[in-house]
Amino acid sequence: MGSPILQFGTSRFLQAHVDLFIHQALERQQALGRITVVQTTGSARSAQRVAAFNAPGGYPVRIRGREDGAVVEQEHRVTAIEAALHADRDWSAVCELAATSVRVIVSNTGDRGYELSEQDGPALLDEATAPRSFPAKLLVLLYRRYLRGGAPITLYPCELVANNGTVLKDVVRKLALAWRLDGGFIVYLSMGCVWVNSLVDRIVSEAIEPAGAVAEPYAIWVIESQRKLLLPCTHPQIVITDALEPYERRKLFLLNLGHSFLAEYWQQRNRAKDETVLQAMSDPRLRAELEALWEEEVLPVFDALGEAEAARTYLAQVRDRFCNPFLAHRLADIAQNHEEKKRRRMLPVVALANEMQLPLAQPRLRAALKLAAARAVQPA
Repeated sequence: MGSPILQFGTSRFLQAHVDLFIHQALERQQALGRITVVQTTGSARSAQRVAAFNAPGGYPVRIRGREDGAVVEQEHRVTAIEAALHADRDWSAVCELAATSVRVIVSNTGDRGYELSEQDGPALLDEATAPRSFPAKLLVLLYRRYLRGGAPITLYPCELVANNGTVLKDVVRKLALAWRLDGGFIVYLSMGCVWVNSLVDRIVSEAIEPAGAVAEPYAIWVIESQRKLLLPCTHPQIVITDALEPYERRKLFLLNLGHSFLAEYWQQRNRAKDETVLQAMSDPRLRAELEALWEEEVLPVFDALGEAEAARTYLAQVRDRFCNPFLAHRLADIAQNHEEKKRRRMLPVVALANEMQLPLAQPRLRAALKLAAARAVQPA
């Protein structure tokens, strides 16, 4: 086992997006190689998923929806995963891979993935026990790689955090300083490691048990250009850009915010437990509320930023994606970690409107965030 790509996370999103991209690139001989997946949770379902990844034959990804006016119904058998390991059981093997053959690390560890654990400490640098938090796991792996010669490595965090590569780098660097690691390693974290800011965008609505997923045709992986960047693969839906922030804003403020608004409405009104995004969009009253939210409280922020045309083009795509009749995207799934998601997706829109002194009351956003009503700003 000598995979060049190490992946933290086994979510259905990674299965149907990053792993599918690499599978498709491997078919064209345009990928670094196959993936070793690291499972970090201890649930029975996770154990079943690891076993499925290790079984021969790959797993299914079904792409369902419309693209360019045509119905898309595809099934891919993804065989990009070489092996799946469990951090608690296989930590020594994970460390050996990270110190030797791995050239790229990909992660998607959830909304709270960068939080630290009080259980982690510098004693774990020399032990066969995996740290609890993802940043501490990463620190231990990179430190062991540094001790083995410190070959360059590129890291692609895919968590929905603005400037995710920069944020994760800062968390790991601060932890290294707190653990009093040597100056050479601190330099290696900056000079030998390429921390990539990136954005992933694809609605993955359902899991297929024990491994696999159902997803929409739309998919994009936007990667901020950097010197010494090493791509895990080349793919027509990978975009390299010098300006990541506009892509992030559009996804966060229109698609993700829209999802969280529907989830808020679903929670507050005790709607059907299995209600989907499509069903919510088919409710005239709720659809009107969402459209008013976009039109009155969000799009004026894009107008003020000079991004009106791109935002409205993207929003038209979002409407089509929300109304995809082939996906069962449950609001209960979207509502997981709901308060944290609202904070990340809604609060920046209110903050930007305040910063630019826009005459926006934003009542729906403020109600969802439980903020005091804004005083309308009078135009000069």
